[in-house]
Amino acid sequence: MIGIPKVGTVGQEQFVVTEQHLIDFADEEMPRILCTPWLIWFLEHAARRAILPLLEPGESTVGVVVNAEHIAATPLGQQVVCHARVIYVDGPLISFQLEARDEHEKIAGGTHKLRVIESSRLARKVAGKLRP
Repeated sequence: MIGIPKVGTVGQEQFVVTEQHLIDFADEEMPRILCTPWLIWFLEHAARRAILPLLEPGESTVGVVVNAEHIAATPLGQQVVCHARVIYVDGPLISFQLEARDEHEKIAGGTHKLRVIESSRLARKVAGKLRP
Protein backbone atom coordinates (compact mmCIF):
# COMPACT_ATOMS: atom_id res chain seq x y z
CA MET A 1 0.00 0.00 0.00
CA ILE A 2 1.04 3.53 -0.64
CA GLY A 3 0.69 4.90 2.87
CA ILE A 4 -1.74 3.93 5.60
CA PRO A 5 -5.47 4.62 5.22
CA LYS A 6 -6.53 7.41 7.55
CA VAL A 7 -9.35 6.88 10.01
CA GLY A 8 -12.31 8.83 8.63
CA THR A 9 -11.55 8.13 4.95
CA VAL A 10 -14.84 7.46 3.15
CA GLY A 11 -15.75 5.44 0.09
CA GLN A 12 -19.12 5.73 -1.60
CA GLU A 13 -21.23 3.74 -4.06
CA GLN A 14 -24.51 4.95 -5.53
CA PHE A 15 -27.00 2.93 -7.52
CA VAL A 16 -30.61 2.85 -8.61
CA VAL A 17 -32.52 -0.30 -7.69
CA THR A 18 -33.20 -2.18 -10.93
CA GLU A 19 -34.86 -5.52 -11.70
CA GLN A 20 -31.60 -7.42 -11.08
CA HIS A 21 -31.38 -6.03 -7.50
CA LEU A 22 -34.83 -7.22 -6.41
CA ILE A 23 -35.71 -10.14 -4.16
CA ASP A 24 -36.55 -13.18 -6.26
CA PHE A 25 -39.60 -14.17 -4.22
CA ALA A 26 -41.81 -11.12 -4.77
CA ASP A 27 -45.43 -11.93 -5.56
CA GLU A 28 -48.89 -10.33 -5.32
CA GLU A 29 -48.45 -9.86 -1.56
CA MET A 30 -44.68 -9.41 -1.26
CA PRO A 31 -43.47 -6.11 -2.77
CA ARG A 32 -40.60 -5.89 -5.25
CA ILE A 33 -37.77 -4.56 -3.07
CA LEU A 34 -33.98 -4.47 -2.91
CA CYS A 35 -32.51 -7.79 -1.76
CA THR A 36 -29.93 -7.90 1.00
CA PRO A 37 -27.16 -9.68 -0.98
CA TRP A 38 -27.08 -6.87 -3.54
CA LEU A 39 -27.06 -4.25 -0.79
CA ILE A 40 -24.05 -5.94 0.81
CA TRP A 41 -22.30 -6.07 -2.58
CA PHE A 42 -22.60 -2.27 -2.90
CA LEU A 43 -21.56 -1.68 0.72
CA GLU A 44 -18.43 -3.80 0.20
CA HIS A 45 -17.60 -1.87 -2.97
CA ALA A 46 -17.97 1.42 -1.10
CA ALA A 47 -15.28 0.18 1.31
CA ARG A 48 -13.07 -0.87 -1.58
CA ARG A 49 -13.39 2.59 -3.15
CA ALA A 50 -11.99 4.16 0.02
CA ILE A 51 -8.81 2.09 -0.33
CA LEU A 52 -8.28 1.94 -4.11
CA PRO A 53 -6.15 5.13 -4.29
CA LEU A 54 -3.68 3.57 -1.83
CA LEU A 55 -3.19 0.26 -3.63
CA GLU A 56 0.08 -0.39 -5.40
CA PRO A 57 0.24 -2.28 -8.71
CA GLY A 58 -0.38 -5.96 -8.03
CA GLU A 59 -2.44 -5.31 -4.89
CA SER A 60 -6.15 -5.76 -4.44
CA THR A 61 -8.62 -6.22 -1.59
CA VAL A 62 -10.77 -9.06 -0.34
CA GLY A 63 -13.62 -8.82 2.11
CA VAL A 64 -13.13 -10.94 5.22
CA VAL A 65 -16.00 -9.92 7.55
CA VAL A 66 -19.39 -8.33 6.89
CA ASN A 67 -21.84 -7.49 9.64
CA ALA A 68 -24.80 -5.68 8.13
CA GLU A 69 -28.32 -5.04 9.32
CA HIS A 70 -30.81 -4.36 6.51
CA ILE A 71 -33.46 -2.35 8.38
CA ALA A 72 -35.74 -0.82 5.75
CA ALA A 73 -37.13 -1.80 2.35
CA THR A 74 -36.27 0.06 -0.85
CA PRO A 75 -38.53 -0.28 -3.91
CA LEU A 76 -37.62 -0.58 -7.58
CA GLY A 77 -36.42 2.70 -9.09
CA GLN A 78 -35.14 4.30 -5.86
CA GLN A 79 -31.60 5.61 -5.56
CA VAL A 80 -29.39 4.21 -2.79
CA VAL A 81 -26.15 5.73 -1.47
CA CYS A 82 -23.73 3.50 0.42
CA HIS A 83 -20.95 4.92 2.61
CA ALA A 84 -18.02 3.07 4.16
CA ARG A 85 -15.84 5.01 6.64
CA VAL A 86 -12.48 3.72 7.84
CA ILE A 87 -12.63 3.25 11.62
CA TYR A 88 -9.51 1.16 12.32
CA VAL A 89 -6.37 0.02 10.52
CA ASP A 90 -4.24 -2.94 11.58
CA GLY A 91 -1.64 -3.33 8.82
CA PRO A 92 -3.37 -4.84 5.78
CA LEU A 93 -6.65 -5.34 7.70
CA ILE A 94 -8.95 -2.32 7.48
CA SER A 95 -12.23 -1.91 9.39
CA PHE A 96 -15.16 0.18 8.20
CA GLN A 97 -18.43 1.57 9.54
CA LEU A 98 -21.14 1.03 6.91
CA GLU A 99 -24.33 2.94 6.18
CA ALA A 100 -26.82 2.92 3.31
CA ARG A 101 -29.66 5.33 2.70
CA ASP A 102 -32.37 5.43 0.08
CA GLU A 103 -34.27 8.56 -0.93
CA HIS A 104 -36.28 8.45 2.31
CA GLU A 105 -34.31 6.94 5.18
CA LYS A 106 -31.40 4.91 6.46
CA ILE A 107 -31.83 1.36 5.15
CA ALA A 108 -28.74 -0.40 6.51
CA GLY A 109 -25.82 -0.13 8.87
CA GLY A 110 -23.00 -2.29 10.07
CA THR A 111 -19.30 -2.99 9.88
CA HIS A 112 -16.93 -4.52 7.37
CA LYS A 113 -13.31 -5.65 7.31
CA LEU A 114 -11.25 -6.02 4.20
CA ARG A 115 -7.69 -7.15 3.72
CA VAL A 116 -5.21 -5.74 1.25
CA ILE A 117 -3.63 -8.67 -0.58
CA GLU A 118 -1.07 -9.41 -3.28
CA SER A 119 -3.16 -10.55 -6.27
CA SER A 120 -0.57 -12.97 -7.66
CA ARG A 121 -0.18 -14.71 -4.30
CA LEU A 122 -3.93 -15.23 -4.06
CA ALA A 123 -4.00 -16.48 -7.66
CA ARG A 124 -1.33 -19.11 -6.80
CA LYS A 125 -3.35 -20.30 -3.79
CA VAL A 126 -6.50 -20.58 -5.87
CA ALA A 127 -4.65 -22.41 -8.66
CA GLY A 128 -3.43 -24.92 -6.06
CA LYS A 129 -7.04 -25.74 -5.23
CA LEU A 130 -7.80 -26.42 -8.88
CA ARG A 131 -5.15 -29.13 -9.27
CA PRO A 132 -6.44 -32.71 -9.06
